[in-house]
Formats: sequence, structure tokens, C-alpha cells
Amino acid sequence: MQYNVKFDAFEGPLDLLLHLINRLEIDIYDIPVANITEQYLLYIHTMKDLQLDVASEYLVMAATLLAIKSKMLLPKQEEDQFDESFDFESEEDDPRNELVERLIEYKKYKEAATDLRTMEEERGLMYTKPPSDLSDYSREAALDLGNMDISLYDMLGAFQKLLRRKKLQRPVSTKISRQEISIEKRMAEILELLGRFNHRKSFYELFPVPEKEHIVVTFLAILELMKRKEISIDQESNFAEIFVSSKGAELLGNH
Repeated sequence: MQYNVKFDAFEGPLDLLLHLINRLEIDIYDIPVANITEQYLLYIHTMKDLQLDVASEYLVMAATLLAIKSKMLLPKQEEDQFDESFDFESEEDDPRNELVERLIEYKKYKEAATDLRTMEEERGLMYTKPPSDLSDYSREAALDLGNMDISLYDMLGAFQKLLRRKKLQRPVSTKISRQEISIEKRMAEILELLGRFNHRKSFYELFPVPEKEHIVVTFLAILELMKRKEISIDQESNFAEIFVSSKGAELLGNH
């Protein structure tokens, strides 16, 4: 079974790098390239495990990070002879400079876009006539994670931890039995499970089966339920446990 999904919430490789920098509390002017490259590639591999379409720009950035990492590992060399007519700097340029400039420029535009979006929302509350019925023109709602402090990157990070846990808990020998399960069926099971546990449960407790196929289907079912606004996600602080809540027992009747 193959379930290909493309999420508009991914705004590009620079957006992912900014998320990692903020998440790891890194100084944007002094980026530890080895660490940030490892974390970046981990997210790319996770996206591939989920059978998500990884745009070529993400792969280009991965190659750029590896090139910068390689340059920083090379020993610095001094020129034996200098041309007096050549205006040179006393220190070799930091290979991270171009990337830092791109990140700072992207951050400015991202913050400006947020301000413009806020202004747009405020202006949208003003009407010069009674609101019209635009239901025939409405589009499918964008993915809503239920909590402004939780992003798709945070969910991917939780998924990475889950895969590591399941790998460590995997028995030395096991009998493999393939059992197909649909996204819709798993969504109904999750809603029923949340209903039995006061509508709130730990993210990791929603993955009882260690098989990778079941884990992927469960994770995609959670994302789909968030998109439909049938569940919400909350996290008290950075790196704290993530909890999944149902929006109400009445939703169970619709599934």
C-alpha cells in the first residue's frame, strides 16, 4: 500500500533550517555545520520514510550543507607569494557566510509575511456590507495543527523519536505477518481510542504495533485528523511530551 502526500506547510529548505536553528537554540551567525547538517539530513530521511515527495530544492540544500561541512574540515593554507596589486583580506572567507546571509534575508521576508498576514486578517474583519455566502467557493482548509506552538517539523521530530524507540524495542527474532490497514480505518480507531481515554492521550501511546507500515499509517492518520480539525495537539514546552486530544465525543458518531 502506498500513500503519497504533499504538505503545503513545508515552505522550503531555508524554512526547515530556521526551524532547526530555533529548535536547537543556535546562534545564526555561528552555525555548527556538522550538527545542523546531521539534523537536516535526518528530517529528509524521515520525509522519505513517510513516502512524502521531497522537492529537489531540499536535496540541493543538503548538498550545499555537505559542501560547507567539507570546506570547514579542510586545513587553512597560506599563499607563499602575494601580488602587491591584489587587494586581499587578511583572513579567508568563512564558507558559511553566504548561507547565513540567505537565512537572515529569508527570516526578514518570513517575518514581514507574518506581519502582512496579520494585517490581512485584521482587515478581513472589516465589512462595508453584510457578509455574502461564499460556501460554494470555499477551498479545503489548510493543515491546522491545533496549537500555534506545534509545527509539522515538531511532529516529524516526534516521529523520529518514535522510530528510534521502536527500533530499540524490536525483538531479536519475530514472525512477520503482513496486515493491510487503511488510513480511514486507523483514523476511526484513533478517535475511538481517544474517546475511551477522556479525549486525551500521549502521542507515543497511539503506536502500539511495532511494524513500520502500521507506524506510518498511524502517523498519516493523525496528520489527516489534524487537517480535518477532529483532533488537536498540545505541548507544554520545547522537547516536552506531545499529547493528542479529540475535539469531542460527538465526532465519534460521524466515523
